[in-house]
Amino acid sequence: MLTVDFSRFPLAPGDRVLDLGCGAGRHAFECYRRGAQVVALDQNGEEIREVAKWFAAMEEAGEAPAGASATAMEGDALNLPFPDDSFDVVIISEVMEHIPDDKGVLAEMVRVLRPGGRIAVTVPRYGPEKVCWALSDAYHEVEGGHIRIYRGDELLGKMREAGLEPYGTHHAHGLHSPYWWLKCAFGVDNDKALPVQAYHKLLVWDIMKKPLATRLAERALNPVIGKSFVVYATKPHLPGTAAAEPAATAEGEPAETAAPARKPARSAKSGARKAAGAQPAATSAAKNSTGAAK
Repeated sequence: MLTVDFSRFPLAPGDRVLDLGCGAGRHAFECYRRGAQVVALDQNGEEIREVAKWFAAMEEAGEAPAGASATAMEGDALNLPFPDDSFDVVIISEVMEHIPDDKGVLAEMVRVLRPGGRIAVTVPRYGPEKVCWALSDAYHEVEGGHIRIYRGDELLGKMREAGLEPYGTHHAHGLHSPYWWLKCAFGVDNDKALPVQAYHKLLVWDIMKKPLATRLAERALNPVIGKSFVVYATKPHLPGTAAAEPAATAEGEPAETAAPARKPARSAKSGARKAAGAQPAATSAAKNSTGAAK
């Protein structure tokens, strides 16, 4: 289940991509399938080892184009082990709400992103997240849990302060907000509650089958109760360069803006750590339906 919309955030074959705080690797896998040179980085060593296994499986199954590469590595988001201007694209999805020094993370992402590069940031949306916090302390008062709830204007402001130029926003996972409200109401660790089990089956069915009914329902629900707030931005070529794209809107209706023009595709470099494959659909769906939009 992807939170980033790649029709608004296009990748060219050979793009150097950093998936920061990659978790189970869902966005890294998609970038790899699209021919990118991907680095999936997370501080959780267990998850990184699992991501590396799936990369290897993808390579063996031939799921990535020739020239694509993928590496999974442990690392600190506040001290990235890369030179300046190392990446064409940076993705950070459902991570910044966990990190006390979010301005420091933004500064590091801007540092490693090349001028003219693109960044996608996703965080839990203010309204649905407030409901979760009101229903359950256990939802966020855990080690490594959510420490803040972003308003749209706040996140956009911090990104601009970091030197980025937002060009579009939208909301995602409207079907997932009620699931998390049920989880919070019945207990975040109580997977046996019948309403939670029933709704989980609905989400897995939606992810696996993509029926028209749920696709239309989610499209209608996203502007109202979408679980995630997504921002796309570019790093200007020079400090103070006027934005070439329309300004992004704050929390509210999605800004339906065109994605910035991609640079011409480069020939992919070989030699990065070999990688590979996507999780089998059933395993991925069952796991991501409960956690990806949190």
